[in-house]
Amino acid sequence: MLSGEKILIRLFRSLPDPDRQTLLAFAEFLAGRVREGAAEKVAEPLDIPRPEQESVVKAIKRLTATYPMLDRGKLLHETSSRMTEHLMHGKPASQVIDELEVVFSTHYQRFKVEQ
Repeated sequence: MLSGEKILIRLFRSLPDPDRQTLLAFAEFLAGRVREGAAEKVAEPLDIPRPEQESVVKAIKRLTATYPMLDRGKLLHETSSRMTEHLMHGKPASQVIDELEVVFSTHYQRFKVEQ
């Protein structure tokens, strides 16, 4: 095992469960950038409806799956800042998810113009 992997595992184990879920969501988000080449072939968003009860982490996963053509690197700052507002500042999940919906939609509109 590489030293970076050991550090990551140690840090992961030191976190409470909600923070572990957040770390996993971001890791999945970042790993998705590796698959961008294949995802760019999909030009239209997928129809994945928003459930009535959804966590911010699950919303990020859903929106990432809905918009596979978007560059996750370009979304990272805005997505992580919304997550921080929710986790650290207590902003309600529904409000953060509404904002994330707008962020992803806006990035999709830019993507269409660039195509």
